[in-house]
Amino acid sequence: MKRAAVCTIGDEILIGQIVDTNSSAIARELNAIGVKVLRMVSISDDNTDIKQSLKSLLHDNDIVIVTGGLGPTKDDITKKALGELSGSRGTVFHQGQMEVIERILAHRGIEISDINRDQAMVPDTCEVMVNRKGTAPGMIFRFPAALYSHCPVLYSLPGVPYEAIGLLPAVMDDIRSHFALDSIHHKTIVTYGIAESTLAKMIEPWEDALPEDMHLAYLPNPLTGVKLRLSIYGGEREDEIRRIDAEFAKLGPVLGDAIYGEGDDTLQSVIARRMTAAGKTLAVAESCTGGRIASLITQIPGASKFFYGSVTSYDNSVKKNVLHVPTGIIASEGAVSRECAEAMALGVREALGTDYALSTTGIAGPDGGTPDKPVGTVWTAVAYPDTKNPGKTAVLSRMFRFNNDRSTNIDRFAGSALNLLRTVLLSEPGA
Repeated sequence: MKRAAVCTIGDEILIGQIVDTNSSAIARELNAIGVKVLRMVSISDDNTDIKQSLKSLLHDNDIVIVTGGLGPTKDDITKKALGELSGSRGTVFHQGQMEVIERILAHRGIEISDINRDQAMVPDTCEVMVNRKGTAPGMIFRFPAALYSHCPVLYSLPGVPYEAIGLLPAVMDDIRSHFALDSIHHKTIVTYGIAESTLAKMIEPWEDALPEDMHLAYLPNPLTGVKLRLSIYGGEREDEIRRIDAEFAKLGPVLGDAIYGEGDDTLQSVIARRMTAAGKTLAVAESCTGGRIASLITQIPGASKFFYGSVTSYDNSVKKNVLHVPTGIIASEGAVSRECAEAMALGVREALGTDYALSTTGIAGPDGGTPDKPVGTVWTAVAYPDTKNPGKTAVLSRMFRFNNDRSTNIDRFAGSALNLLRTVLLSEPGA
């Protein structure tokens, strides 16, 4: 199986100024075509460090993909370092990239400078992948076996994420054309409501009995729950996916409704499909989650078919005046209570005229907790048609407690609320 390393270049990544999203995107694409990523590294904008690090990666891997350091400023030195690493005797002008540069700058109303022209100059040892979304070209460097005892290939991409991702199809096509690739087969199921450690204990006998060539990974996320991914390296795709399906089928009796989807499914995408298919509508009332749930739902294409809107009732006056939560509930039970969560759900359902309504009220932190209601406490409620009593409304509410930072607590609050709605939808006739 071909081995790969992904390398990001730039001090801005090492000091935490920007988040590296390129590496994960590149790794996904490599896995999809049957290349196993063994290392991900970040290195500084230093000529010596770049060359030494890349020499090591080229020695140990068949494929190295580098992003960053190709811009027009003086601190972007990757191209020079790659020229030296590949034994370049000079640079050559690439007309195709220059035409893209001219078009981009003309569109922005910027006059072309010598710095811009320099971006169309590349080491004479590389092959150019024209970057049609930016000014820095992608480059391919092929190294002889005499240097590394095998023939590794290095792909250099711009650091700007949409430019790097835009060049990935060309990179993958080149890899497929130059390497004999094995297959990597992955399949993922997604669960919610069971902590990772508890989940691991529940499925331990199943995991211990997995065939030796299957590899299990746990992928926890506060919003989507815990993903379980099975992988097989090599073999025929249809046969291996069939084997993986057979193993995952054994988890159904163990985990039950905690399994809610596969692959890239999220709680909100599963809810969207179910509500759209049933022709039902939804409204949300949020306090502690501050619009997080509405944001997640509206990221789903076609959300307007079922989602009417939301009320961010952060202050108690909004709970009282907009959602009509009785003053007595807040006075006696507090805003973070079962009674308030249920009243919020009923209020937003009435206000927006939907079939279902979801609410959250809690304490995200870091302050505001009490001994009875510590930071991380959330009440969430779902109001929905009572099928046993036509014309009436039923309400289901639950309290959850978490112990994370404010941002993670908000995500866990949102995920728990969405999962409560999912369980209600599952219990409906015909679900």
